[in-house]
Amino acid sequence: MTDIPTLMLISGSLRGASTNSAVVRTVAELAEGRAKAVTYEGMGDLPHFNPDDDTEPPPAEVVRLRALIASADAILICTPEYAGSLPGSFKNLLDWTVGGVEISDKRVGWINASVAPTGAAGAHAAIRTVLGYTGALVVDAAAVHVPVPRDAVDPGSGVVADVAVRNALSGVVSTLLDAEPA
Repeated sequence: MTDIPTLMLISGSLRGASTNSAVVRTVAELAEGRAKAVTYEGMGDLPHFNPDDDTEPPPAEVVRLRALIASADAILICTPEYAGSLPGSFKNLLDWTVGGVEISDKRVGWINASVAPTGAAGAHAAIRTVLGYTGALVVDAAAVHVPVPRDAVDPGSGVVADVAVRNALSGVVSTLLDAEPA
């Protein structure tokens, strides 16, 4: 029997009622049976990136982040766009991965859940640029825009209830997991 892959999930939002976090929770549900979903929830605990602090040992939350990345077979991110780019806290998370070996050649995809007419194009471009510096293997077909209106999220469960949106999210999960590993 083959082990199922580990799928690391990251929401780029710290907001409590974030649609992006709802997408991450939904993807964790949808991945059941296909992957072991592990959600990183320590973004707010990461220290501000400073190369002077990236020493041995690095700060404890950085150690935890890097260990989760290292143990993952693939990473799926859902991040909002803020002021035309990535939210600062999420960019900070990515900064802690630049130059590390943990994410290098790791399959990575992302979902932009924005319902804005631009489809969070600025965040989409920025994440691609930053991941290029990390050595991650961007799976283009799993780097997509899936608009998720707030009313598509069930307020009780905090997951996406809309069937069409869930199907689109499931497709992204399959695409990422089925991509050839490096």
